[in-house]
Amino acid sequence: MAEKEKKEAVVEEEKKPAKKKAAPKKKTVKAEKVEEKPAEPAKKVFAAPVEHDYKVIFAPIITEKSMALLQNNNKVTVKVLASANKTEIKESFQRLYQVEVVDVKVINQRAKQTSRGGRYKGTISGFKKAILTLSKDSALDLFKE
Repeated sequence: MAEKEKKEAVVEEEKKPAKKKAAPKKKTVKAEKVEEKPAEPAKKVFAAPVEHDYKVIFAPIITEKSMALLQNNNKVTVKVLASANKTEIKESFQRLYQVEVVDVKVINQRAKQTSRGGRYKGTISGFKKAILTLSKDSALDLFKE
């Protein structure tokens, strides 16, 4: 019996198809995928500030309303020279803070009469202020250290 099983095993091995050797694979060169990054908008570079710019822009006006405008609408309120026009204000602000200004609104704040304790009269001097709208890409931190 053992001999019959051996013969059957040999016959079965002969019936199995012989394994073919695989032909050597040709190396194919795949074109490299070049990932195109979305074009980043080029940062605008503004000229260095000049002495006149420091004379036109005095200081930011810090109030609750101006802080809300800065956070929600990207608008900055500053005190400016009384004789400055919109173009002058825009160019000076861009050179000083290196941000892009989209729009300028100018307001003349009138002087106000005051009294202190009902006895002492005085005035709060008038000034000119500008509300500058910054571009969406620009951000300004007025409280840098």
